[in-house]
Amino acid sequence: MKIRFTLNREPVEIEAEPNLLVADLLRDRLGLTGTHVGCDTSQCGACVVHLDGKPVKSCTLLAPALDGAVLLTIEGLTGPGANRLHPMQKAFHEHHGLQCGFCTPGMVMTAVAFAEANPSPSDGEVRHALEGNICRCTGYQNIVASVIAGAAAMHAPSAGE
Repeated sequence: MKIRFTLNREPVEIEAEPNLLVADLLRDRLGLTGTHVGCDTSQCGACVVHLDGKPVKSCTLLAPALDGAVLLTIEGLTGPGANRLHPMQKAFHEHHGLQCGFCTPGMVMTAVAFAEANPSPSDGEVRHALEGNICRCTGYQNIVASVIAGAAAMHAPSAGE
């Protein structure tokens, strides 16, 4: 079946089987390997992308759900041709919010969606927002600090420049 959608601000038209998972479409068919698959059961959150502006787990989402939709992956977070980090990515780097990095793309995508509506979240609010993302390497404190700093940076007057 033919699927038409917007991927990272670019129109895409692709033939895909109705049972193809979005994570597999991204990684195997479109070469966007930033979306990681950790569990294949929607438990770990490594595969989070934004579908029509909302974070979703792509490892259990079927490709036909993309038809007519807008999809944003970690690769498209900064915009086309951007050669800089998104404020949340920069915060994860500056506050050491990663160790092995496997969960980081999903964490960042979840954090961006959360921070868009929460410019000044508390520690507890961040921990609650990240409940669907599992990191096996950290104690989460640096991740929480990264999200708080990233949210502030996203809402800073210079963030849109």
